[in-house]
Amino acid sequence: MKKIERRAIMCLLLAVVLLSGLCIFIYRDVTDGTEWATFQGNRDVYADGKLAKGALYDRHGDLLMKNTSDGMEFYDDAYVRAGCLHITGDKGNNIATGANRAYLDKLIGYDFVNGIYALNNRGQDLYLTLDAGLSGAAAEALGDESGVIGVYNYKTGEILCMVSGPTFDPLDPPDKVKKGTYINKFVDARFAPGSTFKTLTSAAAIETQDDAYTYEFTCEGVVDYGHGDKVTCEEVHGTVDLVEALEVSCNCYFGKMSEKIGGKNMREYVEKARLMESYDLGGIETEPSTFDFPEGGVNLAWTGIGQYHDMVNPCAMMVYIGSIANGGEAAMPYILDPRSFVGKQVSKLANRSEKIIEPKTAASIKKMMANNVEEHYDGDYEFPGLPLCAKTGTAEVAGQDQPNSWFVGFLDDDEHPYAFVVLIEEGGYGIDAAGSVANQVLQYAVGN
Repeated sequence: MKKIERRAIMCLLLAVVLLSGLCIFIYRDVTDGTEWATFQGNRDVYADGKLAKGALYDRHGDLLMKNTSDGMEFYDDAYVRAGCLHITGDKGNNIATGANRAYLDKLIGYDFVNGIYALNNRGQDLYLTLDAGLSGAAAEALGDESGVIGVYNYKTGEILCMVSGPTFDPLDPPDKVKKGTYINKFVDARFAPGSTFKTLTSAAAIETQDDAYTYEFTCEGVVDYGHGDKVTCEEVHGTVDLVEALEVSCNCYFGKMSEKIGGKNMREYVEKARLMESYDLGGIETEPSTFDFPEGGVNLAWTGIGQYHDMVNPCAMMVYIGSIANGGEAAMPYILDPRSFVGKQVSKLANRSEKIIEPKTAASIKKMMANNVEEHYDGDYEFPGLPLCAKTGTAEVAGQDQPNSWFVGFLDDDEHPYAFVVLIEEGGYGIDAAGSVANQVLQYAVGN
């Protein structure tokens, strides 16, 4: 009897060990399954050390990149290949946001139940919201410059274009790449925003200052804060109010307005605008913007102008500008198209929005940005046929010979609800470099 009892206890212990091992295996499969499936020694996934499964398509179903046993295949146009480089990746797999790194598990078709098993054994097709033609047009407009071009639908959140320069044709890579080539600056970089930030300072003024629309300041080209600290303008603007100050981009006015608003309120409105947060584009996360908020004085003045320690992520700036167009509602940006095999996973990314500006404030700034184009940027000539609302930025950067050139805005057009950001590093004045690039890209977007 005792022998039977001992055997029963032994069997029970063995069952407990077996069950414990099974639980540990299931836990490890859940937590580490992707890493196991994507291990480079997996011959079912790799050929000669290169990923051999999965394909990437744009919003129209045009092939952007395909992994095969013979290597990577790309779109048949060089400009499109260059414009999409930072999402398709290069053959050397050097780009962190390249699909073969950012979407490795999705491209090989891994899931918890089936692993990487598939009847056709060719991986999975992944669809993006990007437009191949628009990306090519943006790459052509950017040329050899360093910078960023981003376009997205401010009603739906679909990213149509995110070009980072320098770039190159992955089928014809240079012998030596330029500095910053492998960085997706739309996602992974921050830049001083310059006067584009005055749109946010304007929002903070409207919502915190009772005299926001009536407050006037006489610009004499410089405001002296003592001890050699100054805020300067490129020219003397005379007496200006909020609308006129944004039109002529008067640093002296916005420096004084920033002091009126105060550092605490400036922080509140930057946080409300989600500039200090990271956006999940669908497996790719953006770098959060960073700021300091002095209590007052010249440093707070320069903060409200878009200088001092202001460092803004281009994607976050584009989303903020899009919220102005969309009545204060920011459409959350995304790049994975819900038509993909992972549609159920990414559909939650689509058509999400968050109020970051009061509707009346957004309407006022929208009107002011339209006034900028009409009265100051010679809109009919520089941007023919485009219902454009925009703001330039000229951001001084220590160690650079020329400032960075910004141009941000949107089309006030229900058929083409596009917000955009253009940044040309060391491009000089905003309208000169970034403005012409933006026009070229937007004309293509509307015409095609």
